[in-house]
Amino acid sequence: MEKKKAAKVSEDTNVSKSKAKREARRKQVRKEKREANAARITGIAVAAVIALGILLAVGRQLYIMAIRTTPSTDYSAGLTDDGRIENADMAAMLNLADYRNISVPEDEVAATEEEVESEITSTLESYKELSTDENLEIADGDEVNIDFVGTVDGVEFDGGNSGGAGYDLTIGSGSFVDDFEQQLIGHKPGEEVTVEVTFPEDYSEELAGQDAVFAVTVNGIMTMPELTDDFVAENLADAEGVSTAAEYRAKVEDDFYQEHLRDYLMEYVVENSTVNTFPDKYVKATKSVLKNEDNSYGMEMEDEIAYEKELTQRAEETVKEAMVYQAVFEDAGLSFDADAYYAEQVETMGEEYAERQGAGYLAQSEIKQMAIDYLVGLYQ
Repeated sequence: MEKKKAAKVSEDTNVSKSKAKREARRKQVRKEKREANAARITGIAVAAVIALGILLAVGRQLYIMAIRTTPSTDYSAGLTDDGRIENADMAAMLNLADYRNISVPEDEVAATEEEVESEITSTLESYKELSTDENLEIADGDEVNIDFVGTVDGVEFDGGNSGGAGYDLTIGSGSFVDDFEQQLIGHKPGEEVTVEVTFPEDYSEELAGQDAVFAVTVNGIMTMPELTDDFVAENLADAEGVSTAAEYRAKVEDDFYQEHLRDYLMEYVVENSTVNTFPDKYVKATKSVLKNEDNSYGMEMEDEIAYEKELTQRAEETVKEAMVYQAVFEDAGLSFDADAYYAEQVETMGEEYAERQGAGYLAQSEIKQMAIDYLVGLYQ
């Protein structure tokens, strides 16, 4: 009886082991299937991602091709021959700023003392003359005229002789080697000066590191005239329409005032006008012209989509200005003979120039100028 029980237990044990093995095998098969399915799903997902990437890349390229602006040199595209934007009703497309009631801040448009003095100095500098007054002394920053003969060990070298032709030199410019220019400071017109220098090691093979001596003759110092009534009467009366120093200074101040006033009014009217609808055809034409200009300047486009967005913004800003000036021109009832103006441009600038710009663009430029002059005239 005990043997039978033992056999039964052994049999049950064998069955249990067999069952366990079958269960383990089923689990292993299920695991392998899950892993295979996971690998297949991953493969499908990777393939899908790759396919999506390809589709996106193709789609991006197609999008770029769709929005890409074609450059053009036709400045008059989208304009009528009298300078108006084609098929554009300014009254409907633009809310024009109240340009007749602008409060102009005088402190912003008045000439500053710095710019007036700078302009006067610039004028006087254009009348500089070489002075041989022996009482003058060379100072740092002076413009002088000299002659020189350079030698190394008593022998002249190529390029070291001015040949008596006179050489204009600004002291402190660093045009000459070593401290050549500084050694002239304090000397006077007519003096003979011995200047000693050492050429740098990276100079020409013949002179690199060599000590040289220059025999220099100071021919004169450029001097600037003073703003006096006599100077104005002699040099500025006809060109500037003034006869005294005080009148010229006042004219300079007024010129800056007019410039500032013009800039302020232009900026104010454009910024305070609102575009309701852009003339799409003219915006597109303007983009083409701007892109052609970018290309001519060698502008690089790393992100073409971003470039096209920025190009559209620039074009709309340009078109908005044109719309504002045309609106002022029309609202003020201004007019001119566009045909006669074009003929005048042909005569003045040449036929090639006029044709390149086009009648529409030239007329639009005149519309802008007349509108700005009208604006400034309201506030003088």
